[in-house]
Amino acid sequence: MEDNPGKQPYYYTARDDSPLTIAGLWDEWKNTETGEPLKSCTMIITDANELAGKIHDRMPVLLQPKDFDRWLVGKDGSALLKPAPNDYLQARPVSRRVNSSRTPGDDPMFIDRIAV
Repeated sequence: MEDNPGKQPYYYTARDDSPLTIAGLWDEWKNTETGEPLKSCTMIITDANELAGKIHDRMPVLLQPKDFDRWLVGKDGSALLKPAPNDYLQARPVSRRVNSSRTPGDDPMFIDRIAV
């Protein structure tokens, strides 16, 4: 166990180790003052499923490959805005070093399981 105080972070993955895909929106627009083109994006957030709910009350909307086309063309997109199935994810505790802006971004401890 670590002596570092603070919330315990967790690393989430799909149970089958497939990549997680977060639903989001993006737009490109022009800054009215400078005329410079700007790109912006956002993740879509929903209520937590059972697993994530043990840690937090919200989670990103996770899309599965079968849903990509529907999401990208906007067909039934709102039907996809729901928590991931309870059996889709797994979580493991990781070092609280992930909470520090001083930790290098490529630190392998970000995803190594720790004992809690």
